[in-house]
Amino acid sequence: MSLINSLKPGGRNGVPRSESSDPIGYLVAGLNRLAQSDILDRVKLRKPAEQAVFTVTRNGFKTMTAASRTFAKAGSKDKAGARPADAPRPGVFDLTPSEDEQMLVDVVGEYAAEVLVPAAAEANETCLAPEAVLKASLEIGIPILGIPEALGGISEERSAMAGTLVAEALAKGDMGLAVAVLAPGSVATALGLWGTEAQQQTYLPAFSDSDVPAAALALNEPSVLFDVLSPSTTATKTAGGYVLNGVKSAVVRGAEAELFVVGATLEGKPVLFLVESSTQGLAIEGDPGMGVRAASLSTLTLTDVTVGSDAVLGATDGTTYAECVRLSRLAWCALAVGTGQAVLDYVTPYVKTREAFGEPIAHRQSVAFMVANIAIELQAMRLLTYKAASRAAAGKDFSREVALARKLCAEKGMQIGLDGVQLLGGHGFVKEHPVERWYRDLRAVGIMEGTVLV
Repeated sequence: MSLINSLKPGGRNGVPRSESSDPIGYLVAGLNRLAQSDILDRVKLRKPAEQAVFTVTRNGFKTMTAASRTFAKAGSKDKAGARPADAPRPGVFDLTPSEDEQMLVDVVGEYAAEVLVPAAAEANETCLAPEAVLKASLEIGIPILGIPEALGGISEERSAMAGTLVAEALAKGDMGLAVAVLAPGSVATALGLWGTEAQQQTYLPAFSDSDVPAAALALNEPSVLFDVLSPSTTATKTAGGYVLNGVKSAVVRGAEAELFVVGATLEGKPVLFLVESSTQGLAIEGDPGMGVRAASLSTLTLTDVTVGSDAVLGATDGTTYAECVRLSRLAWCALAVGTGQAVLDYVTPYVKTREAFGEPIAHRQSVAFMVANIAIELQAMRLLTYKAASRAAAGKDFSREVALARKLCAEKGMQIGLDGVQLLGGHGFVKEHPVERWYRDLRAVGIMEGTVLV
């Protein structure tokens, strides 16, 4: 029986789900709902009033954070939350996606092609992910991909491999929109991996509801020679909790976010803290960059922000924070692979049809070799990223693998963007073609820390 035929009613928000709560079946069913809705039509239609909507494109903004919803406190703060099981992995070195994983890529790839690609150029200009695009991602369940099934999600095992494939497929549509779409699910995944029972029962129900809150990881800082493992933001222990002070940059959709995962130094160790946007002392300022603009990047300032003793996410010895950094770097590697693939797919037909001196420029060895080099480096990036993801999903140490993947993706990703612009000649410099945007996005891979994880 095929996967689609095995789907049966009874899923979240009426979405059919398989008897085994298979995430792939959930996504396929979600895509069917998406195709029957009018969201795809609305993605391409923007009212004139939306053109004047509050964005961060030119002058930025500075405001207090949005008042968050009331997250109902529940569960025991001393009891560990539900954890997804490690994914079984054979000892054979084979990174070929399974049939289900390939179906996942196909489903999310169709969403990226039909929803993200048409909206990418305008989202880049306005520094704002369209509401219809974000809504469409909810239809196929992206925010709950990493949440354990017991907590309202669809994950029965660690989702690092699935998350990597999803990030790659989304980035092939547009990296900026991919980051905006992945940010809430990244926070939900972090809660699933490291949250206590109380934290999970307090926050995760909102992520499995139809009205998913905007949420963001805040690890990056706007300081010279910034070391993500030694944040300048500080946490001071008090009688009732902690006081946070510092500045965080590259915070996704900061003006909308209702929940932040903030990295801070506590007694010499980097620690993660859950901070609701309604907490006193938070301020957001628009900080658009040269790339990943659709993610509405912002700066978060924390001034004497007081949180309770139950706000710590994971361990306080730095191990949870370090794993968060590694999973984030893995996500950025996947985003680099997806965007690099978009460059290759665009320049290959271009050089075959663009003529100079009476023949296609692809006939010139210098051009053909440059395209071949893009394909070679891209495949190396993909293999290293997949290997790191497979070890992470299996619960094995993947620090070496993700370090190698990030090194290669940061360097070769930028080179792929540069070569893509070069292959288009004068066309590579104008906004009529998307390669210049991809070049700017790929430069973020070696700079960004946190923001998203898998």
